[in-house]
Parts: sequence; structure tokens; C-alpha cells
Amino acid sequence: MVVRRVGLLDGARAATGIAVIIDVFRAFTTAAFCIAAGASEIVLVAAHEEALAMKTKDTRLFLVGEVRGRPIPGFDAGNSPSAIEHLDLSGRRVVQRTSQGTQGVVAATRAQAIALGSFVVAGATARHLAPSNEVTLVAMGEAGTGDTSEDDACALYLEGLLMGRTADAKTALARALSAAERRVAIDGVWPDWFPRRDAELACEIDRFSFALPVAREGGLLVARPVFV
Repeated sequence: MVVRRVGLLDGARAATGIAVIIDVFRAFTTAAFCIAAGASEIVLVAAHEEALAMKTKDTRLFLVGEVRGRPIPGFDAGNSPSAIEHLDLSGRRVVQRTSQGTQGVVAATRAQAIALGSFVVAGATARHLAPSNEVTLVAMGEAGTGDTSEDDACALYLEGLLMGRTADAKTALARALSAAERRVAIDGVWPDWFPRRDAELACEIDRFSFALPVAREGGLLVARPVFV
């Protein structure tokens, strides 16, 4: 298996083979929590206007996402796993828009296939990808800053799993949590749009036993769980 690590939107655009679009804080942690809450699938879009337009046609859609980290007016929830963890989304279709994660999925047009990456589904993702010949791990990072620390940590961890090496979970998680604290906490106080609980949930390695491959269907990008 050939495994490459790249970053940001340019990396997503250049990704070949199976592109694992990694967004730990918080897009694809949130997506995994939506599936765990019973959602049937996640439709990934670039623009929040697209999500809102879809909901005017189907009011049962559940919209999650953010712009510049903040919840979007008209959406059902922000980009927050802690806002999802106790919900019942049984049978619901989720539409997600975020500033980095979903942008990377939309941009990965050269990839043969796409999967969503985060710590909470890391082991299942590695098992799902095991038969692959070529994998590109894309660390999406934070919009506007170019800081990919937490997603690089997840990419390194996934690379270790894929290559059959001992993966250092403790170091990876410490690096990720440090990135969150540095980025959003001021004097130890976390903002209401990014509570510390989000970071803690995002750092629960292998909380879920499913991978989230993305299918291209009729112009939509749709993630559904594969239990492995």
C-alpha cells in the first residue's frame, strides 16, 4: 500500500487513490456522532445556502454545520458532537456544511474514492481501507490559519495503522487536544460554540466501529456507515 499525507484544500484537490478527508475538530467527529445517533446518511455540501434550499424541499432533513466555527442560522445544530450525542436522529438524513471538512470532500475530485476521517472512527477506517493500493490522508486543519496540527496527528495515527506499525495514540491525542486549547480557549475558558466537551469527544479513539465512505450519487456526496 502507498500512503501519502497532504494538507488543506490544495491537498484535497491533488489527492489520488482513496482520499481520507480528515477533520477532527469537528466536522467528521460530528458526522460520526450523527450516524451513531441513528442518521441514515450524511450529505456533504460546500455552501450553507445549498443545505437550506434542500430543507425547503424536505423538512425532515437535519442540518448541521458552521461558518467560521459558529452555528448557522436556520440549521438544526452547529458543528458540535456534544450537541448531537444525546439526540435521536433515527432514520433522518443529515446535511452537513463546514468551513474545512466538507470543502475537502467536495474538492477531492481526482480521488478514486473518499472516506471521512477522525479519531472516533480511526480503527474502522483503517480496516475498511486495508485492501486499498493507494491512500491519500488529507489533514484539513483550520480555515484561514493553515494550522493542521490535530488532523496531522490523526493522519500520522492512521498511517501507522495502515502500514502495520505501532500507532502512538497517547501522543496523537495529546497533540490534538493541545491544538484545540491553543486555538479556541482563552485563559482556559472555552467558547459556547466550541465547548471543551467537543474536544474531549473528538479525542475518543475508536468510539465507533464503522467507517464513513462517501459515494457520489446523482450530483450529491453521501456518506453512509460501513461496519468493519
